Amino acid sequence: MTEHVDRSEPETVAAPAVAAAVTPADAADAARLVAFGLQPKLQPVRDQEYAELLRRYREDPPFARLSDAVAAGLGLVVLEVSPRAGMAVTAAEDSVFAVRMGDYARRTSADGGDRFLHGLAHLAVAAMAFPRPEDLADDGYIGRITVNGVDAFVRQACRRLEERSEERGENTDPATDAPGLEAAWRIWVRRSATGATKDARRLAGSTTGIIGKAVAFLTDSGFLQRTGDDNGGTYRTTARYQLQVRDMAGSAAMAELLELGVVPVTDGTPTLLPAEESDDLELVADAGLPFHS
Repeated sequence: MTEHVDRSEPETVAAPAVAAAVTPADAADAARLVAFGLQPKLQPVRDQEYAELLRRYREDPPFARLSDAVAAGLGLVVLEVSPRAGMAVTAAEDSVFAVRMGDYARRTSADGGDRFLHGLAHLAVAAMAFPRPEDLADDGYIGRITVNGVDAFVRQACRRLEERSEERGENTDPATDAPGLEAAWRIWVRRSATGATKDARRLAGSTTGIIGKAVAFLTDSGFLQRTGDDNGGTYRTTARYQLQVRDMAGSAAMAELLELGVVPVTDGTPTLLPAEESDDLELVADAGLPFHS
């Protein structure tokens, strides 16, 4: 019997692929992409270099990882990289780019007591812009708000909270020696909506003035776009703002405000539905978007 000898060539084992070395040019491109992301008003469709770097991010995984690392090193969290939003980033709490409520209040010449109101204004804008979970989940959804509509919404929420407080027999008068312990809604409801001028001009310290500062900041940050002057100013949301609110939607303050039952209306005017019973409806002090406390 003849012994069979296998004379076939031995199977060649493929050598593991060697990752291409990162070049200084790659690092520069990644940093450039992050720099584009820090310009919230810049739209990729209007900048060829930005659009090309976004394409490279989506098609070149090593470059994407490098860009994410550059962002992380700067204390930035990448929310999304897409043609609609560009490179959308938000600042982590310890980032040099983080905007804190105290810094924002000083920027708007607000005194310490008004920090509650500025935080509540930003929270209310976010709640009115995206009142339902499905609004945040739908990439095509565009929220619309008005300055007067946000103020009316907050005042309705204040009345609802005050009614519940009275029903529970709570003391609605804050301690005179500790005004900072006032709940934000109690401060808001006592503040004039427009001011005391004869022509009812909107004063900076009025509630509509505070909301006006909030929406102006959000517009400068690329989160809102102004669409008209009716009702104190009308605005529409951008993809970046949706991502920002989506990232912060789990905050206790946001949940407590939405528990009051917001009904979205396309013209930016608010209304309230009866809310489900809850034992804890007080708004969290200093809560604001997109700020860190």
